[in-house]
Amino acid sequence: MKPRTIVGALALSSLAAPLAANTSAEFVQPVTSGAKTGDGFAQFTPSADRRDHRIDYAHWDEALAWLVIPMGPSIREGAPRATPGTGTRFIYGHTSRYRLEGNRVAFTYVDGEIRRALTEYRRDLERVGTELDLTNLPRNEQLAFWLNLHNVAVIEALAQQYPLRDPSDGSFGSNGTGLQDAKLVTVKGVSLSPRDIREKIVYPNWNDPKVIYGFFRGEIGGPSIQRIAFDGTNVDALLALSAEEFVNSLRGVEAFNGALRVSRIYEEAERFYFPDDRALRQHLTKYAREDVKRLIGKYDRTAFNRYESDIADLVYGRADPGLNFVCAPITFDIPSVSGDVFGAAKCADQATRPNRAEQRLMEERAQKLTKAWKQGIRTGQVIYGDGQYAEGEPPREVE
Repeated sequence: MKPRTIVGALALSSLAAPLAANTSAEFVQPVTSGAKTGDGFAQFTPSADRRDHRIDYAHWDEALAWLVIPMGPSIREGAPRATPGTGTRFIYGHTSRYRLEGNRVAFTYVDGEIRRALTEYRRDLERVGTELDLTNLPRNEQLAFWLNLHNVAVIEALAQQYPLRDPSDGSFGSNGTGLQDAKLVTVKGVSLSPRDIREKIVYPNWNDPKVIYGFFRGEIGGPSIQRIAFDGTNVDALLALSAEEFVNSLRGVEAFNGALRVSRIYEEAERFYFPDDRALRQHLTKYAREDVKRLIGKYDRTAFNRYESDIADLVYGRADPGLNFVCAPITFDIPSVSGDVFGAAKCADQATRPNRAEQRLMEERAQKLTKAWKQGIRTGQVIYGDGQYAEGEPPREVE
């Protein structure tokens, strides 16, 4: 019997065509003790009674293909020092040493029409979560819903407040606070912040720590936003790809002053997944490349690193004054890579001069990808499988 599909009713009509993806379907194993997260949140605990329904995120696929600018894998080198342009002492755009890691959202191209569409889509997901008994869906469907709702709400909130440089400095949601604790959505009468979704719904109910990499926080220091929406068939594969990207990046794992320095996202997830240092190192080793594995094994002491809270956009919330935005073509020194570095991102109306902050970032990105290619680091990603499985044969659960 084919599963019933619940289709989102609202489209981001001005965005590009959906990004095609072939994916594999797997479930994520629940925490056997169940979630005890306080009043209102217990109703989101997954039920043992399952119905094979699916939620369609085709419209969010379209949005992500348009909005997200891929930056490629980390080459574990800090970004070069940013210098002022000719004729000025000011530096526009990102200066963080992590600025070439993690995908970016093209907030500079989001106009009023797209902001309204994002709001409508977020409300549509709220209605689905309120009217549908989520807890009876397959576990991967539930997980994909919470990941997508979290990320839609974060991107919508930032788009409404843009331009800004640090999401923690903004005033968001009904409680007017920093982004992570802002009440951005309401499901079944419960007002939820991004932190609520992570720490009161997902972390207590899924025991595989790779779920932490599915949450986009709007900040350079956090996990990367994917250009494909999560769904019940691809969530396991996309989370694994996100885990691999983050663990092998400087913002995920570094070493200096005699200690292994890891991201503060692991501090947030510590009480759910990492009871001791050994558990954290085992998790990191699972996704680490050989050079990072050697780093993990070299140092006995572990400490949390500085977290980069700059917004994960293209221009650090501050464009060159008087300049319009334009997609500037960048030439790659890689035989297999060509064309517009913005991928599926649409360009704004052509202007006489490109935005220098944006152009600098894309030029640095092109140079980084050339280095990655020469070093043999994979710069693309492929998800195998068609997301289908034989009738009567449920997807394999992740232990």
